[in-house]
This record gives sequence, C-alpha cells and structure tokens, in this order.
Amino acid sequence: MTVLVPLTLKEALIATSANPSAQIIQGGTDLMVEINFNHRKPTDVIALRRVNEIRGYKISDDRSSVTVGAGLPYQAMEHGELAELFPALAQAARTVGSPQIRAAGSIGGNLGTCSPAGDALPVLSALNAIVNLNTATGSREISVHDFMVGVKRNARQPGEIIVSTTLPIINGWQGYAKVGVRNAMVISVASCCLVVDRIAGAIAVSLGAVGPTIVRCRETEAWLASQVDLKKVATVAPNLIKEFGDRIASESKPIDDHRSTAAYRRHAVATLSRRLLMRANTQ
Repeated sequence: MTVLVPLTLKEALIATSANPSAQIIQGGTDLMVEINFNHRKPTDVIALRRVNEIRGYKISDDRSSVTVGAGLPYQAMEHGELAELFPALAQAARTVGSPQIRAAGSIGGNLGTCSPAGDALPVLSALNAIVNLNTATGSREISVHDFMVGVKRNARQPGEIIVSTTLPIINGWQGYAKVGVRNAMVISVASCCLVVDRIAGAIAVSLGAVGPTIVRCRETEAWLASQVDLKKVATVAPNLIKEFGDRIASESKPIDDHRSTAAYRRHAVATLSRRLLMRANTQ
C-alpha cells in the first residue's frame, strides 16, 4: 500500500485527479478499523491530515453562516466559539470515541464514510448543511440531504475532495443526544438532533443509526409546526411532546443487528426526541 501525504490542498487535488480510485482519508479512524478486520484493502491512500487549509473554520461577513473545514478535528468543536454557535455540534463532538479519536476524526471523515451512525451527520442534516467539494479544475456545492445516498454511500465523484461544510447560524435552541451499549467511546445505537428556529418558526429533527442513512423527520416537523406557533410560543404542551415522540419513532426505519433491535431503536428515538424537545421548552 502506498500512502501520499500532501501538504497543500492543491497538491491533494492534483494527486486525486491523477489517481481517482485512491482512498482519501482525514484522520483514518474509520478506515483503520476496517483494514484491521480485513474489510478493506486499499492499494493507494491520500492522507489529508497535514493539509492545513481544511483544518479551520470561517464565519461569513454577515454572520449568517460558518464554513467548517473538512479536516477540523472534533476536539476543536467541543468548546469555544464553534460550540457557542452550534451547541448540537459540540455535544455530538464530545460523544465521538476517545480524546485520541476526537483529535483525529472530523466532519469530512464522517461525510466520507457516510455511516448512518456517524455522530456529526444528524447535526448536519438538522441544520441543512451544504457540503463543499473541490476537484483540480473546479468546485461544487451539494445539500447534505442529497450527498448522503445510502449505507456508507455518498455522492462524491472520482477526483473530488470534501473540503468543507457550510452551516447556517440558527436563532434558537439546538441539541444532540444518543444511546449506545455503554456510556462512553461507543458507536450510536440510535441518535437524534433537534434544532428550533425561532425566526422561521420551524423545528428540524434528524435521526442517526435508525435507517440506511440519516433520517430527517419532515412529517413530524410539519405536524408540530401546525400545532404550535414556534415564533410566539416558548413551550410545547406535554400531550404534544408525547405524540411528537411517537411520530418520530414512526418515521424511523431501523433494523435488527448485532448492536440492537429495531424495536429498541424506535423506543430510543422516541425517548431522545421527547427529551430534547422538553429541554428546548426550558430555553
């Protein structure tokens, strides 16, 4: 196996153009597990860990959005300015593996792997993130909803590199929660991100690990918006919170596997979504 370690984005794009089938990695935290279990045997690897151009973030001039570099490690999202702007992203980042994994793993890696259990992905879905991709000759933007196409499948084309994601700054409460087989360093059995947009009077809910890709619960979102004016009403009645969780569970598409049963996953996302909505009530 050959490993190329470019030092600039231009070098990385040239290398990817010359070898479109090469495996691109950020921190390599997912790939190394698959290699260790003989699930993957890449012959060529392009490692982006030392490309500093994609390891930062930038707030737009009008402070309406933030573009987060694909290589920015989760460790940098746990506290500070990004955590204040995107509390749900900070909460998700804190649940990712060990400190060593959080120092290496990134949103770009989560998007590249596109596992439905990826912790950052429900947050990106609930925030309607835009994925930014570059090639040696151009660039394009794609909605995260269109980018995630199936279990560990995405819309990245040969020769493209995920360089960043753009997240809108939302005026309202947001949170993330997950359950696993233990309290820490665990892959999600089920996860949920909830974002309340007080300006638009809208709510967004996305689920992880309960479908072939991230599940955006648009039917439940529309139902709650029809029941409560989120621009004016600060709280949601208990009976609506109960039905909210039931509706969320019905939109999930879980399966039985070695980590959990479909029935437990439905119960989990109903409970997680209710808890998040109750927390939003107090803000």
